[in-house]
Amino acid sequence: MNIGEIARASGVSAKMIRHYEHIGLIRESSRTFSGYRQYHERDVHLLRFIRRARDLGFSLDQIRQLLSLWDDPERASADVKHLAEAHIADLDARIAALSEMRATLVALAQACHGDHRPDCPILQGLAAPPDS
Repeated sequence: MNIGEIARASGVSAKMIRHYEHIGLIRESSRTFSGYRQYHERDVHLLRFIRRARDLGFSLDQIRQLLSLWDDPERASADVKHLAEAHIADLDARIAALSEMRATLVALAQACHGDHRPDCPILQGLAAPPDS
């Protein structure tokens, strides 16, 4: 397969495939005599794995670890679970922070009359010192 074919088959853009090769997340593809990249069916599975992991919010470093575990037939599933649970905890913390931001913005927006007056609780809230 060439890069366009593997991009379509995996759902990963050609640009991202080249990026993943450049940063060493995936091995560099073999080349034809004319310099075109060549890929195989295993590469499609690898790129789908990476895409799914990215869709779930894993970082590139975490994906690198997951790929290492995926390639290791001697791996312990506990190692994979630990990585997933650490990511879940990170997501929970980010969700909590986003929920707090949303609640603050909702309160500020509700306090604003949204009329012709210049006073604006939203701007006052943004200018206020952070809570200690």
